[in-house]
Amino acid sequence: MRRRLLFAMVGLVAVVLVIAGAGSLILTRNAARNQAEQQLVSEAQSLTSSKLGSRSLGALRIVRRTLTLENADVIVINRLGNVASVGKGSTGLPDGLTANDVDIAAVQAGRTTSGRKGNLVFAASPVVISDQLRAQLDQRHPRIPFEGTFAVLLTRDVGDLGPSWGYFIVAGGAALLVAAVVAWQMSRRMARPLVEAMEVTGRIASGELASRVPVRVHDYPEFASLAGSVNHMAQSLEDGRARERQLLLAVSHDLRTPLTSIRGFAEAIKDGAIEDSGQAADVIIAESRRLERLVGDLLDLTKLEAHELSISLRPTDAAEVVATTAEGFRPAAARSGLRIRVQVAGSPPPELPAVSADPDRLAQLLANLLENALTFARSTVVVAVSGDADGGGCLVTVDDDGPGIAPGDLERVFERFYRADRGPNRRMGSGLGLAIVSELASAMGGRVRAESPLGAGGGTRFVVTLRPWSGPRGVASPEPSLTGEG
Repeated sequence: MRRRLLFAMVGLVAVVLVIAGAGSLILTRNAARNQAEQQLVSEAQSLTSSKLGSRSLGALRIVRRTLTLENADVIVINRLGNVASVGKGSTGLPDGLTANDVDIAAVQAGRTTSGRKGNLVFAASPVVISDQLRAQLDQRHPRIPFEGTFAVLLTRDVGDLGPSWGYFIVAGGAALLVAAVVAWQMSRRMARPLVEAMEVTGRIASGELASRVPVRVHDYPEFASLAGSVNHMAQSLEDGRARERQLLLAVSHDLRTPLTSIRGFAEAIKDGAIEDSGQAADVIIAESRRLERLVGDLLDLTKLEAHELSISLRPTDAAEVVATTAEGFRPAAARSGLRIRVQVAGSPPPELPAVSADPDRLAQLLANLLENALTFARSTVVVAVSGDADGGGCLVTVDDDGPGIAPGDLERVFERFYRADRGPNRRMGSGLGLAIVSELASAMGGRVRAESPLGAGGGTRFVVTLRPWSGPRGVASPEPSLTGEG
């Protein structure tokens, strides 16, 4: 990759240099020719305006010899358009020029003309013949009156671009050398993070989730962002694998205990070692229900993560759902020597707004919170419903007077399979109940949070915020996206 970047950068610089250099040389050459042509026109007009035609024929020859030293000449154009030189033995036009190159008609009409042929630039300006000079010409040829036109013809060889190409090659070579050094440094700086990211992603794909892309201070922001994204992905995969291991350990542990109990009592019944078979059956039924609940929690959590759990939002009386759910837990709480109290804000209770919720899923959410609270409560669990002054919906709180949750664990209690240490001799759940609570609250557009401790003796409060119903009555809202880590 580094080599390709180097060649691409140097090749781009070379192409730009060739195009820019050749273009500049060509434009410079054309500009030099145009400038030379303008100068020749100006010089020719200056010569013809100095009364050159009023001199004698001998003086004109002297002037012509002088002009020859300056790449100039005095030519004469007869009425047939033929060109001759004033000088004796002259062939007319300078080498390299022909009569077709010079606009003879324009000169005969009294206009200055110019042009170029190859590297030769020329200008021809007509000379006004005085009567004295014309008389001298007629005396030389008395039978044929002079009817031609004198003109000053200036020429200049502007040369080609031979030396300039040499300078261009030297300057271009130096520029390419500098470009190669800069390109090598840039390609190295650009390719290294990409190669490192490619190598790390390859190791991650092969299972080395602890691999990370190094992030350097001098790296380009885009490459630093890429490295950060790859590292974040690797961390997420590593966390996911850790949760997977935790899931396997938790599920295997939670499955082994009831399965062991069920098998032990079944073998004891078969061997006739248990006199009270009804009590053994009750244990088997309880452990089976525990297994059923664990499997149900796993299925619900999987469906929530896959957005496949059916949730139909409609206007719901939160107080009614709370009272019904709490009533179902009273017998179990009484067997454990615990009390459940339900409180609705106000006495008599005010009219609470209808909330946007699925009554069955809201009952499932409250059941998980109540089961969690009864697991850790010392004597009382309080379920309260009140209006939400900020959001316009309702607040549902579930309090227990247990040992409370350590401040460092509050942010993690809704993580899947996380179990906070809440004192000795406490039966621990699977770690899925509160994760399902968080997912269900998010799916219904609400949220849940934990507060602990509530006082000097501990205590924990879970607060569920429910949105007010805003859709038409009797119409189910579309299922919202299920987000959050739970």
